[in-house]
Order: sequence, then structure tokens, then C-alpha cells
Amino acid sequence: MAAMRAEIYEYLPQCAKEIRQDVFIEEQGFQNELDEVDNIAVHIVLFDEADRAVATCRVFWDDTMDSYILGRLAVARECRGKDIGSAVVQEAERYVRKKGGSRILLHAQCRVSPFYQKAGYTEFGEIGDDEGCPHIWMKKDI
Repeated sequence: MAAMRAEIYEYLPQCAKEIRQDVFIEEQGFQNELDEVDNIAVHIVLFDEADRAVATCRVFWDDTMDSYILGRLAVARECRGKDIGSAVVQEAERYVRKKGGSRILLHAQCRVSPFYQKAGYTEFGEIGDDEGCPHIWMKKDI
């Protein structure tokens, strides 16, 4: 994988919004992609050697779950298959550790749960539905 640079934002930057719109709305057909959680989350963006935003995710503390939540992980279509998704997960884990967190939860699309399992996450709970797409909760102690 080529050199990547990660930036952490306290707001949803336009470059992250565009990646998420391309992946979740245009490619996958979700409608409720942007929500109020974006206002409380930090947004991690990976940039390639040409300084192009190529991947993003958000991380936020959830009192109800008593954990940090990783969500909205998206990699630009032309950049997939290059371990960039794994790099985003590692950046999120680094951020949570720095904040004193010891566990991350995420609500994964079932079709990508093997990706997260490879990164050390385990499924728990029942499969749920998000806009017609099956999702499963996953967790990892870091």
C-alpha cells in the first residue's frame, strides 16, 4: 500500500461527505446516510500520496452502549482492494486508544462482516435491518 496520511476532523469535512455519498447513496442506495451523529462524531479521512481523500469513517462515544462506535466506513471505489479499509480501522482504533477507550463497537453490513472479523471484531446480538440491508453488531477490545 502506498503512503497514506490520516487526518482527524471534529466536523464532517466535504471530502468525507463526498466519499460517503458516492458509496452509500449512489452505489448502495441508502437514503439516510447523513445524520445528527455526524455533529458529535470525529471523522477520520485517509489521503493518498496525491493528497486525494480516498477513505473515511466516523467515531463517537455512545453512553447507551458504553463504548466508542465506529461507523460509516467507506473507501472510494477506485481504491478498494488495497488494504485502505484496514488502514482506516487501524486509525480509528488508534484514536480510541488515545482517548482512553478499550472497546469499539460497530454495526456492520452482514456482507462485510468477514472484513471486520479479519480485523479482530466478533459478532454479537441479532441481525437487524437498516434501510433493507441486514446489519450485525460487532465488537473488539483494543
